Amino acid sequence: MSQAAVITAYNEPLEVRDIAPPKLEKGGMICRVDAATLCATDVKIWHGAIDYGPILPYIPGHETASIVEEIDGERSDILGEPLKPGDRVIVAYRFCGHCFHCTIGQQPNLCPNATRYGRVRADVHPYLLGGCAQQHYFPEGADVIRIPDEVSSALAASAACAFRTVMHGFERLGGIGSSEDVLIQGSGPLGLFATAVARDRGARRVFTIGAPAARLKVAKDMGADEICNIEEFNRQQRKEWLLDMTSGRGPDVVVQCVGAEAVGEGLDLVRRGGRFLSIGAGSGDQTIPGAIFTNKNLTLVGVLSGMAHHFYQALDFLATRKNTFPFDNFITGTYRLDQTTEALEAMAAYKEVKPVIYPNA
Repeated sequence: MSQAAVITAYNEPLEVRDIAPPKLEKGGMICRVDAATLCATDVKIWHGAIDYGPILPYIPGHETASIVEEIDGERSDILGEPLKPGDRVIVAYRFCGHCFHCTIGQQPNLCPNATRYGRVRADVHPYLLGGCAQQHYFPEGADVIRIPDEVSSALAASAACAFRTVMHGFERLGGIGSSEDVLIQGSGPLGLFATAVARDRGARRVFTIGAPAARLKVAKDMGADEICNIEEFNRQQRKEWLLDMTSGRGPDVVVQCVGAEAVGEGLDLVRRGGRFLSIGAGSGDQTIPGAIFTNKNLTLVGVLSGMAHHFYQALDFLATRKNTFPFDNFITGTYRLDQTTEALEAMAAYKEVKPVIYPNA
């Protein structure tokens, strides 16, 4: 049996249950969870703010670093190297490979038939599809990425959602010129990773706005030249602050890492002829002037999730830039499996940047 933290009702404490591992299907893989980090999406699903249909009861956690225990048959990582028990890995979602988006569109991240972890019923086969459990099942067809020795399991887990999405977003955005100022909206995991990437890609200056102060301190560590606390400055004051530092134009690039509520402000702040990258999802409606896209001659880019090569890029960034950016500052709290409720509550209250669950501790 494998112990798992299970959400049986929205907004209610989780239950630790014994769940039998599934019988492996051809190519299926059972892994021991080494570390599982939580993100804002986990909190929103627990609150019932995102409708994924009838998923109760389910095991939360879609950012998971694990150790291979058993494989039915042969299986390789994305570099074609055979996998074996003991390998430390993160695993991408499984895409169906035969829908329009997987084939004609070449956009598997939009696959409507994808198996997405951390929001799948735990009472139907294959049961263990969430990171907050001692074991995790990974179906055949899901791309596997080995974790470099230089990267801790906790940081590798965080790369499996926030960071891979940031890497996908910057890929779609294109290059950043050495004369370009970049504004990052948000100081959560998405915004902090985006701050580091913008710094690394050669931006002239990087500005990060967000809250609370503890997260903004991490943003400075990640390469932000200037920070602005939204708890201390209102929207108009933030605009004046940015215009003052950009000769009245506004930043060349705005990267939205908060959610729908930040889109309007981001479009207002980006300079005429600039680029706007929207990563944060969130919920709610925004009222945006209908002519803003035309009158400002904007380039707009949206991004959802990521593919296997974005997972690989995120891990490579963590491994090769570990002496440049203090990534360990992301991990702000550690929890046992039976403390998963407390971890979700702390994330919801912005007390954590990245809480990590160690189910086998």
